[in-house]
Amino acid sequence: MLVAAFFFAIMGVLVKLGAQKFASAELVFYRSLFGLLLIVAVTHYRRLSLRTRLINPHMKRGILGFASLLCFFFAISELPLATAITLNYTSPLFLAMAMPFMLHEKPRKILLLAVVLGFIGVTLLLKPSLHMDELIAGVIGLLSGAMAGIVYVHVTQLGRAGEPDWRTVFYFTLVCTIGSGLWMLCYHFTPPDWSDMPLLLGLGASATVAQLALTRAYRTGSPLVVGSLAYSTVVLASLFGILVWQETLSLDRWLAVGLIVLSGIISVCATPRPNKH
Repeated sequence: MLVAAFFFAIMGVLVKLGAQKFASAELVFYRSLFGLLLIVAVTHYRRLSLRTRLINPHMKRGILGFASLLCFFFAISELPLATAITLNYTSPLFLAMAMPFMLHEKPRKILLLAVVLGFIGVTLLLKPSLHMDELIAGVIGLLSGAMAGIVYVHVTQLGRAGEPDWRTVFYFTLVCTIGSGLWMLCYHFTPPDWSDMPLLLGLGASATVAQLALTRAYRTGSPLVVGSLAYSTVVLASLFGILVWQETLSLDRWLAVGLIVLSGIISVCATPRPNKH
């Protein structure tokens, strides 16, 4: 999970650098295309089937994940890196709120505390004194976290239905590649130069390595430990933001980040594990 957190933070840095030239949809395209090609190569080499009887759930997960990724990349381009990633990491709070309705699981009472703490943190982070441009970007970043929380519910449902991780990731990257490709064709396409290749390849590689490490962490480790360690991405992103862009947050905004991280860890620890049949 620490490896995944490190590479997710690297991905955030590369998205912020790439946003100086490319639109969010273009960055999603390059990030997704790399992962798609890798998964196709691996499944072909290992002769794994990509056929599924659950195409509709995969499409719902893919479309929602694509929208979440677009919002996340846009927030990274407009906000300090630590702020954008913290807002995306509100997803466990939205997962906790969606569970009773989508998974029919009764959450523990401590989750209510987590949700309250989390949204106090969000309010402090997006306080009205921000400029309107930052406020809009912040709301979009929060929206990315909300959609990501619902995406995790869909991923859980697909896992319980017997779909392997690699097939779920394949359809997600396929939808993201097609969706962002169509967006580029319809709206705007920035031809990349050879000098852009290291950044774009690094973006795809870091996202793919992070996704693979994340999948392995959840498959082999304790979900509570792994879920809590996921928040090290926020710490690493904060350090990268300070080192690369000299980004500094005020004391109250650091307090907000801390509240959101704490509420996320409480949500992870208090979320009931699925019953084994």
